[in-house]
Amino acid sequence: MSATVAKTTPALAGLDPDTRTRIEQAVLDIFSEREFHRVGLIEIARGANVSLQTIYKYYGSKEALLFSSLDSWLGRLAARMIDHLQGIEDYKEKLRKVFWVVLDFFEKNPKVAQLVMSSVYVNTWRQHENYRNPQLFGAFIKVLGEGRARGILNDQVDEKILLDYILGVLGRLVQMYIHRGMKEPLTRQANVLFEMLWRAIAKPPRN
Repeated sequence: MSATVAKTTPALAGLDPDTRTRIEQAVLDIFSEREFHRVGLIEIARGANVSLQTIYKYYGSKEALLFSSLDSWLGRLAARMIDHLQGIEDYKEKLRKVFWVVLDFFEKNPKVAQLVMSSVYVNTWRQHENYRNPQLFGAFIKVLGEGRARGILNDQVDEKILLDYILGVLGRLVQMYIHRGMKEPLTRQANVLFEMLWRAIAKPPRN
């Protein structure tokens, strides 16, 4: 936790699920096309067919709206990841599936990546509780912890460093997929790309 007090996540329990879905879709459509400072809440309200009062009532600010919606989308990624891991016993194949699921998610939902690239200021995001997204990053850490416990992954660095390596590779692949016009499917070379990553994080063989 930094010295800056984390800003709490909006309480959305009282918000109609259909209304929330429309709001989150409007956030995705609009913020993925323009920078944060160029988007007004009235545009989101119109795009979601809700009142501006509703936006303020449940989210309070443009920042909270953006980060809450992003958290929701990343939560869907986490749910897919957990679902796909069911029944996989081989550790390497489990991590391969995690890698593939992330690529597949952003291949199918490129606007989520575009939103992060165009509108998310990381220093501001870090001040919000949902930056940590325990469902998503918890799933990653759990898999990495298992690999370390079984002596499969490199144990010379902290698990968080391993996570940085994985997210760094995934982030760059997704970013360039967007920059290059999404011409080639992200998952087309998933196995080759994963093997390259695996060599970087697997426990080195003893000499």
